[in-house]
Amino acid sequence: MTSAATSTSTSKVVDPLDLIDIDHVRFYVGNAKQAAVFYAQLFGFRVDQVSDLTTGSRKTADYLLTQGNIRLLLTTPLTPDNPINEELVKFGDGVKDVALTVADATAAYEQVLRNGGESAYEPVTYSDENGSVTMAGIKAYGRAVHSFVSREGAYALDKIKSGGEFSPGFRKYVNFALNDYNEQHPCGLRFVDHCVGNVEEGKMNHWVKWYEDVMGFAMFKHFDDADISTEFSALMSKVMASGNNLIKMPINEPAPGKKKSQILEYLEWHSMTPGVQHLALRTDDELRSVAELRRRGVDFLSLPDTYYELVWDRVNKMLTENGHEAVKEDHQKVKDLGILVDADDEGYLLQLFTKPLQDRPTLFFEIISRRGSQSFGKGNFKALFEALELEQEKRGNL
Repeated sequence: MTSAATSTSTSKVVDPLDLIDIDHVRFYVGNAKQAAVFYAQLFGFRVDQVSDLTTGSRKTADYLLTQGNIRLLLTTPLTPDNPINEELVKFGDGVKDVALTVADATAAYEQVLRNGGESAYEPVTYSDENGSVTMAGIKAYGRAVHSFVSREGAYALDKIKSGGEFSPGFRKYVNFALNDYNEQHPCGLRFVDHCVGNVEEGKMNHWVKWYEDVMGFAMFKHFDDADISTEFSALMSKVMASGNNLIKMPINEPAPGKKKSQILEYLEWHSMTPGVQHLALRTDDELRSVAELRRRGVDFLSLPDTYYELVWDRVNKMLTENGHEAVKEDHQKVKDLGILVDADDEGYLLQLFTKPLQDRPTLFFEIISRRGSQSFGKGNFKALFEALELEQEKRGNL
C-alpha cells in the first residue's frame, strides 16, 4: 500500500509513487552500436545521444534512441568482468529496466521498500554544473527492474523531451545519416502505450498483488483462458495500471493447453526467467506507420484472409450498438497491411505485432492506434494466437 509524504516546502500532500512518465526503457544488448542502427533503420528511431569510451564511460556503452516521447537506452558491457555479460549469455538481447519518472527518486525508492519491495540498487545521483539525475532501482518479476528517475536543471523531463541531454556523461550523436533520413521519412511512433511481462504459470496473481501492494497499481483489465485460447494453447493476463492510469503493465502467465503457449515458449528461451515480452508503441496513424515500417523491412505476423471476412461485421456492430461511428480507416488498406481491428464500448483500436526482434523468440513490438478503445484487442486474441502458433511451429516450439 502506498502512503503519502508531506512536502516540507508546502502543506501539499505528495504521493512519492505518483508516476509522471515512462522515463526510458533500457535494453541490455550485445553490441549497442549495431543495435542502434537496427532500430534506427527498421523503426525510425533517432540515434540521439551516446555515452561510451569517448565520453569517459569505461564500463558500458549506452546509446539513447528517441522517437516522439519514446526513449530506448541500449546498454552494452565494455569489459569481460561486467555482470551484464552474464545476463546476455542467459537471456540474449532484451529489456532490463522500465524506468519511471517521479518527483523524487529517493523518496519513491524508500516508499517501495516500506511497501515490501526489494532493492535492485540504491539511489545514485549523476550531476554537473547544468543539473542532476537521480536514479534508484527495485526488482520486479524475474530479471526486470523498475528504476525511479528524478531530474533537475538541464536534465529535467521537459528539457529532454525537447532534445536536451539525457544525463551527465552523454553527448549528442552527430553526423549520422539515418537521423536525417528518419526525419524526412517518419514512422510516427509517439509513446509507449503499455509494457507486457511474462511470468511463470501460477505466478500471475502473485505479481498482480505485488504491483498493488508495492507500487500502488490497480487492476485495469482481466483476461482468462476463455478469452485467450486456441485449439492448442492458452494464457491468462491481468492488466495493472498506475493510480493515474498513465502507466499500464499487463502480466501474462501460460495456461494448460494441448501444446505449448507463446508464454511458455518465451520462458523456455529466456532461461525459464520472467521478463518483458513486448512493448506496445502508440501511433496516431496506424496505416501510415505500418506502411512505413513494412517498407523499411519490419517483419510482422501474418493473418489469414478469412480474418477480414468476419472482422468488419463484428467490429462495426459493436461500435454501432455503443453509439460510435464505424471504423474510418480504409478497409482494403487495413487488409493489405495485415492490421488487426477490435472494438469495445469506448471505441475501436488498430494493432499489429512484429515477429521476435532477435533470433531467440522472446522480445517483440506491438504497433497500436486507439480510436477511443482502452482495451487490448480481446476480439483479436484467437486470430492472433493462431498466427503466433504458425510461427512457433516453424521454429519447432509448438
